[in-house]
Parts: sequence; structure tokens; C-alpha cells
Amino acid sequence: MKRKIITTSDGSKTIQIEDWNEQYHSVHGAIQEANHVFLKHGLLFYSEQVLESKPISILEIGFGTGLNAFLTLIEVKKNNLNINYVGVEAYPVDFEEINQLNYVELISEAHTDIFQKLHTSPWEAQHNITTTFQLEKQKKYFKDINAENEFDIIYFDAFGARVQPDLWTEDIFKIMYKALRDNGVLVTYSAKGSVRRAMLAVGFTVERLPGPPGKREMLRATKYLTK
Repeated sequence: MKRKIITTSDGSKTIQIEDWNEQYHSVHGAIQEANHVFLKHGLLFYSEQVLESKPISILEIGFGTGLNAFLTLIEVKKNNLNINYVGVEAYPVDFEEINQLNYVELISEAHTDIFQKLHTSPWEAQHNITTTFQLEKQKKYFKDINAENEFDIIYFDAFGARVQPDLWTEDIFKIMYKALRDNGVLVTYSAKGSVRRAMLAVGFTVERLPGPPGKREMLRATKYLTK
């Protein structure tokens, strides 16, 4: 399918799949969306609930451009966190496309080498990107994830249900529920009623939260302690 680099409303770039009229990030602002959905309502929300100092394990559904991982890594440095990060992607983005994105320029040029390392580190093995950020990229379909009670946070950043409805079903959210530890959270930019109902059906407690620019709402799902 034909792809091109486009500029979103906050000046940051993303990749557009023209045949689908679908983007890797919001056209209303790629960086703004990532910070609002995944950092503010995912990582920072969860870290504020945890009293003990321990590594936080994150599963990203759709590693894509690496933007969410990059922002998370920078937040780790600011807040003295320790992160084990697993990014799942069935179709890794070509490095030529990665080099056309302007995330380093807009976020932190001091972290240029680290952004490159996120993308050049080999797949299917854990790597210490920094002393407090461990990354493992896994090339697989989301339906093939078989983790159980391994993650504290899931960044659910799949392509939208309009173009890939099979990624937003009860079957997929059962896999996500199983992968989370008790009190773990899943955050996503989507606020579709069918997505919320699928989450509720597999056992999540679901909140509607204010969305990022260009979206009225988003969802956060929590796996509460088993009674």
C-alpha cells in the first residue's frame, strides 16, 4: 500500500497509509496525542498509584514509529523510573521512513543517539537502551501474544477499528487482560462504544477520559485485583 510522510497539526510528522486514509498518529498532533493518551493517562497515572519503587513493565501494541517508546524513555529520565518495554509490531517501519520523522528535532536533540538505538537494536532480544530503560521488540501479530500477568501498562496503539476491526475485538482484549498484572491499566486513543463494550465483556473496568486534541474522549481500562 502507498505510504507517505505527512505533517500533523503540532508540527510533528507521521506516516499515512493512503489507501486506508489512516495514519500512525493523530493528524491533530502526533506528539500531543502520544503525550496525552499514553504518557499522562498511562505511565504517569500508573506510576503515581505505585508506592513501592520497582521496574514498570510496558507492552506497546503497535511499536510503529517508536514515538511512544521515545517519549516514555525521556519521561523515565525526568522521573527516575525504571522501565521494561516490549513493543509488538507485525510490520516494522522502514528505517528510511524513520529518518524522515522529526521527533528528535521537536522533542530532544540531545537524545538523537537514543532514538536511533530504539530502531537499530535487533528484534526478538532485550537490550539496555539506557541503564533504566530495557527494550524488546517482537515481530508478531497481536493475536499471537501469549503473556500472562507480565505487564503493568499496555499502550494500545493499533490502527483504528474503521480499517482493522479485527484488532479491537473481545478476543484481542482477552489477550490484553491476561497479559496485565492485577491493577494494571490499558490506555488507548479510541473511545468507540464497541471497543468499550469489548473491554467490559472480558472483565476490565473502563473509564472515559477527555481525549487529546481533535478527539472528545479516550478510554482507560483497568484490571482490578482478583477477588
